[in-house]
Amino acid sequence: MSSTVNGTANGTENRRLGGRVALVTGGTRGVGAGVARALVEAGAEVLVCARRPPEVPLPGVEFRAVDLRDRTAVYDFVGGLPRLDVLVNNVGGSPYRALGGAGAGAGGGDGGADVERHVRVIELNLITPLTVSLAAYEHLKRARGSVVMIGSVSGSRPSPGTAAYGAAKAGLEHLARSMAVEWAPDVRVNTLVVGMVRTELSHLHYGGTDGVDAVARTVPAGRLADPSDIGAAAVFLASDAAAYISGASLLVHGGGERPAFLDAATANRGGG
Repeated sequence: MSSTVNGTANGTENRRLGGRVALVTGGTRGVGAGVARALVEAGAEVLVCARRPPEVPLPGVEFRAVDLRDRTAVYDFVGGLPRLDVLVNNVGGSPYRALGGAGAGAGGGDGGADVERHVRVIELNLITPLTVSLAAYEHLKRARGSVVMIGSVSGSRPSPGTAAYGAAKAGLEHLARSMAVEWAPDVRVNTLVVGMVRTELSHLHYGGTDGVDAVARTVPAGRLADPSDIGAAAVFLASDAAAYISGASLLVHGGGERPAFLDAATANRGGG
């Protein structure tokens, strides 16, 4: 790995992960980039992998081109690493895709194609993290390392329009808990259950600036998360400060979502 990674981290004060090697899947933008930056600031030597390089290079981060849906490529890449202490399974995401919408079967559409699109979402968000984790197991066992799954609140509440994504994230959280038991005490495995995050793609989910600001007002914390918020939580779970934490799910969602019935109810209004 390039020496530039260590060189960038040497100037930071936060050295909680000094000397450790971390891999962030899909870490070229958004949450993944925020996690990668936080790991560098914590002193880790950081690699990110994705199909395409980041549009804006991440200082101190080494990029490797890997198609994470290609299991052979994943095993070749991870197996070829000289060392790995921290794995952050960040790769994932989903476009808006309603169930039973146009092209979903009845009504003349290509139902098979629609099913395949949902299946691909599940593969990316659940099967890919499983594959990378299995490929990394021997490295992590030798290092007594840790895995951080990037989950989502979509896995624990209804997710209309992204149902396959929510189902996959629910499965990812369960996978992490089972993995934590099977791989104990050598490897710790935890999940960050992430709420809404302000990224360069926020407009695709919430609309323009007005939409993003309106959505932010629904969060008790009064704002959407920044990728650096997720990065800080990932550093904590990967560090010795979390040495006795495994099989846990850490909510990083700014307090969650205000229940809709409170705004619909006519009782107790204006009572502070």
